[in-house]
Amino acid sequence: MTTAHINRISTVVPEHDVHQAFVEFADATFTERRKQLLFRRMADRSQISHRYAGIGSPATFYGDDPNTVNTETRMIEFERSAPDLAVRAVDGLELGDRAAEITHLIVITCTGFYSPGIDFEIIKRCGVPRSVERTQIGFMGCFAGINGLKLAHHIVRSEPNARVLVVSLELCSLHLQRSESLETMLSFLVFGDGCAAVLVTGDEEGIAMDSFKAVMVPESADLITWRIGDIGFDMVLSGKVPGALGRALDGPNLKEILAGASKESIDLWAVHPGGRSILDAVQDGIELAPDALSASRHVLENYGNMSSATILFVLAEIMKRAEEGGPTGAGCAMAFGPGLTAETMLFHI
Repeated sequence: MTTAHINRISTVVPEHDVHQAFVEFADATFTERRKQLLFRRMADRSQISHRYAGIGSPATFYGDDPNTVNTETRMIEFERSAPDLAVRAVDGLELGDRAAEITHLIVITCTGFYSPGIDFEIIKRCGVPRSVERTQIGFMGCFAGINGLKLAHHIVRSEPNARVLVVSLELCSLHLQRSESLETMLSFLVFGDGCAAVLVTGDEEGIAMDSFKAVMVPESADLITWRIGDIGFDMVLSGKVPGALGRALDGPNLKEILAGASKESIDLWAVHPGGRSILDAVQDGIELAPDALSASRHVLENYGNMSSATILFVLAEIMKRAEEGGPTGAGCAMAFGPGLTAETMLFHI
């Protein structure tokens, strides 16, 4: 049976680096000195230096108070700015005339919706055939990037000549809110905007996708939630998530998550950088070497958490390092999201 390969990944971010602007915004939000000091300490320890947003600094789009900007206004901005970012990512694949050979288009987004949507813009502006088979994966959260790869994997295995274009686009900055809740503002601290485009075919080039596994952590459904509210989408990212992940990765659970593979058989780890504490929990829970998650920590430092697109940024970094003479071999990609759910992909380069 044909093995699906990730041939290329193109990643792009908006032009505005907003991380420091957000730290200043959040600092000014807290009226309690204790919360200010705690937030500053957590920001300093976040291991994030850069996050990008199409809206610029919080004041540029939201004015004096994000909580006065309703969901409709935020979705109008998504419709305005998302297509250009998606087209930039697809153009980065340098498909040229072969864009006309794309048979399937998968669009992933958790942060905005409109129709006709991003898929129509890609068809119109990137040379993709109007007859392309289209699928949208929406609102699944940070692990949705692996779900997109999983769907592409199944398509290529059932149609060996398929050429699948996967585009994951997230504008997390559109859902900023002002809150006196330390946990809420810390969750906003890690999120940024980004887009990744991936070409998946049966051609033996790049990352070979071997198998997939989904595991739900019992009694954890309330730790990560994502709902549509009146002033944007409401995210709950509990501080209990790292502990729950650490326990879920311990002992027999790890064997299930790795679909029977042993930890020792994995050379490359592509773990979704949901935040520094999440990476630390995974590293400690699996007892990995100090540099095992270096690709994930690189993405966290330079881009933050871009929801579903983030795991694709990590895989792109691993591919880049391999092309430059870095590590190759068997790998495990792992992402987490609402449920609490872990989605994994075993692969090899």
